Amino acid sequence: MAEPRWEVTVDPGRCVGSGVCVAVAAAHFAVRERRSRALHPLTDPDDKVLDAAETCPMEAIRVREAGSGTLLAPVE
Repeated sequence: MAEPRWEVTVDPGRCVGSGVCVAVAAAHFAVRERRSRALHPLTDPDDKVLDAAETCPMEAIRVREAGSGTLLAPVE
């Protein structure tokens, strides 16, 4: 059975464009116009995406299991 895909969102109201997410997971994030964006809002599981959400200084990144909506990161 395949792992469920993940939904990755960045809250533009919280993001300050620090670029930490790009440093941690460059294949998944880019900073444009001083805000981070998820390059692939629906992605296969990748621990780097979780690491980016956990290290975001503004906690602007959310990673949820697609379908169920279960929050995977950041851990609250």
